[in-house]
Amino acid sequence: MGVKGLQGFVDHACPQASMWVNLKEMAKQHQHSHPESPPVLVVDAMACLRSWYTPEAWVHGGQWREYMRSLNTFVDAFSAIDIKLVFFFDGVIEQKKRHVWIKRRLRNNTEIANIFQFIKANGCQPGRNMFCIPSGLATFTRFALKSMGLDTISSLKEADYEIANYARLNGCMAILSQDTDYLIYDTVPYLSVNKLQLGKLTTVMYSRESLCRILCLQQTDLPLLACLLSNDVVPEQAVEGLKQQCLARYLPSDSRERQRKEVVAAVAHYISGISRSHDGLREVERNIQHTSRESLLEVGVRFYLLSGQDSPWLPKSGTPPGTDQHENATGPLQSILQFAKEKHIKAESSTVYKVLNAREVDCSNTLEDELDTELPGQAIVYRPARQCIYGILLTERNGQLGAAKSCPTVKEWFVYPGNRLQQPDLVPALLPELPGGTPDLQTLWLTEGVEVQKLRYCTFLACFGLQDFAEELLPLEPPTAVALCCLLIYVTLQASQICQEDLDAYLAQAVCIRDKPTDHLAQIQVPCVDSRAVHLASLFVRGLSVLVSANSACGFPFKMVDLMPWEVFDGKLFHTKYLQSHNGCTMEDLLEKKDVLLQEFQKLKSLINSICVRKNRSIQSNPRPWVPALENWERPGARGRGGSHHMAQCEQRPHTSPFPSHHQGYQGRYPQPGPANRAQTGRGSRPGRYNRRPQLYPR
Repeated sequence: MGVKGLQGFVDHACPQASMWVNLKEMAKQHQHSHPESPPVLVVDAMACLRSWYTPEAWVHGGQWREYMRSLNTFVDAFSAIDIKLVFFFDGVIEQKKRHVWIKRRLRNNTEIANIFQFIKANGCQPGRNMFCIPSGLATFTRFALKSMGLDTISSLKEADYEIANYARLNGCMAILSQDTDYLIYDTVPYLSVNKLQLGKLTTVMYSRESLCRILCLQQTDLPLLACLLSNDVVPEQAVEGLKQQCLARYLPSDSRERQRKEVVAAVAHYISGISRSHDGLREVERNIQHTSRESLLEVGVRFYLLSGQDSPWLPKSGTPPGTDQHENATGPLQSILQFAKEKHIKAESSTVYKVLNAREVDCSNTLEDELDTELPGQAIVYRPARQCIYGILLTERNGQLGAAKSCPTVKEWFVYPGNRLQQPDLVPALLPELPGGTPDLQTLWLTEGVEVQKLRYCTFLACFGLQDFAEELLPLEPPTAVALCCLLIYVTLQASQICQEDLDAYLAQAVCIRDKPTDHLAQIQVPCVDSRAVHLASLFVRGLSVLVSANSACGFPFKMVDLMPWEVFDGKLFHTKYLQSHNGCTMEDLLEKKDVLLQEFQKLKSLINSICVRKNRSIQSNPRPWVPALENWERPGARGRGGSHHMAQCEQRPHTSPFPSHHQGYQGRYPQPGPANRAQTGRGSRPGRYNRRPQLYPR
């Protein structure tokens, strides 16, 4: 969010606070003044995701190899001028910012609902104005950058703070982001990623010194300015009354529109008349509306103080800046927690440290259709697997879930249809069923040997209820095939409406993608977009992130690269396979008339079906030709119907849907564990059976 109204003020009313810079020249100047080290640009990765995702297609689940190429292009541009990049990712959500996170997630829900409405009405992808980053992009980007050998850091607290602090303490050249909080922190220069022209390596640099000069403030006043304008710590409703008073005094006779444009200057003028002291801050505090027991403005001002900094607005005895609010060494063994913490900071694991340290995890929005009650949300589908992951992490040395009679729970802030995020779901940890009990983390993480490695594999499979099939799954090659089968079996067992055509599409694209170059995948034309295929694509990609979490918890039986989406998934390829499969395509055509691919497909399909039958799940055929049979169907990659020209035409068509749609006023139905209730979705549960949709076609 940053500081409300400040970006617009700097861009339009205060152009002197920004200037275009050439990064090559900036790097030379920095190197001249700091000859002992190369120029370092600290990158706020979360602010860059939208600009990094350059592939045209985005609703199909992600064009992951194209995205990897985009990342490489970005990195190479800076390497060419000897600028070192350090990437930071959000590692936690601070409690004081949880309300902002929730507000954003609910707003994103509405945006995603509009995307699905558009798809159903037009049968194509919306324009870029409705762009939503593919599900799991933030999770997998950190592993992508790690795989390139780049410095990648996952924060232990608010990422903005850690970025500003790291850049200042390490004498970095600048910060690349799109967040006005970096205009408030007393740190290195702040560069705009939105204005970045990668080909020219130019962008806009914002100057807090110029901003202060124009507003007649000192830099130590900027944190208070940010609070009174409202930010992630101080809500807008708390300061709205004071802002109106400032405007009335600053521009008493001007129009409301003029006042709105001058709100930043009006608040700055108000601050300049206040005694720069703690007493002055308390005077301001009396003019804002809030019910917090602590001083909201003190918390807000302290939020911007980096290590070793103080403020004339705060008492000297305040909490030292930089105190870690998340550290909790009273839980697991300290060595285990330290190991998890180091892996977390280095962005080498997922979920583990959050569970061990705070027993609280979160997951952002997923591109899934809230009105399609037949397909359950990914948060529900993967909850039993997460429960087993929690069980592994929270087990004690004797293989039990703690000494208390009640099993430990983890607070889950997961976005799924029907969940208003008023409180976290309390999800109980479950021990996976393993002969001899669940191994402790000391064994899984810090012990080596052939038997331990086998134990890691078996524990991983147990997270998905597949420990009894280790002898059939583990010999599969390459290792991506093991992960693929594990995921597809689990999803098929949990979501009872997954049919044979869905499984064929999943499996065919995973087999076909292995040897396809990025250019070939980029040229695939999708004749039309099916909302159910979009949902299934997101379900698969979110499943890969669960595999990553299980791999982290079990001591890394797999290399992380084997679980990455660019190894096993391409959105457009999956979408074409889905349309082919549901429109009666032959297996030979589905596998592109390649015997080697067909044999691999049949081997894996036979294994998946066999295991599902032994788990009492018979996969039925249920074709859903929601689009007319496609004339002159061309294999993926052929330059035929569809593509960007087809999409552009599609976006201008009348809203007549080729797909069956829900009747007006239809409300999606999802199981609700209840924010204050324990989730009752343990092993063997099948959330899909609670999410049936009225039958649209005869079987």
